[in-house]
Amino acid sequence: MADSAKPLPQFTPGSEPYWDALSNHELRLQRCDVCAAFRFYPSPMCHSPDCMSLGYDWVEVSGRGEVFTHTVVHRPVSEAWVDDTPYVIAMIKLDEGPVMMSNVVDCDPGDVHIGLPVEVVFRDLAEGVSLPCFRPAS
Repeated sequence: MADSAKPLPQFTPGSEPYWDALSNHELRLQRCDVCAAFRFYPSPMCHSPDCMSLGYDWVEVSGRGEVFTHTVVHRPVSEAWVDDTPYVIAMIKLDEGPVMMSNVVDCDPGDVHIGLPVEVVFRDLAEGVSLPCFRPAS
């Protein structure tokens, strides 16, 4: 479990299925019922300008992708992250299409590069609260 000084994610009614899946160590995203596009972050409407449908299902995705871009944080934003520095914040382009911000873990920050294949790993923050992080794909 993580340090309680770190803030926990704030759930909204529209994002609860996403957070519920994460707590079960599953990465589920919304998939449009009309055009089949995946979307992240959860929203009530398809992000495709040619679709904009309001229908969707929650679908488990592979959890695989690649680093689209990243930065290494050397100065913590607060005392709660001192023990974590340096750490990597990255934009991960999932194999299913969406891009999500996360951390790249389980490797030296200097080994992270654009195009690095990654896979999801779950970090439990508190009872029923997990985050998707990514590590180099095995």
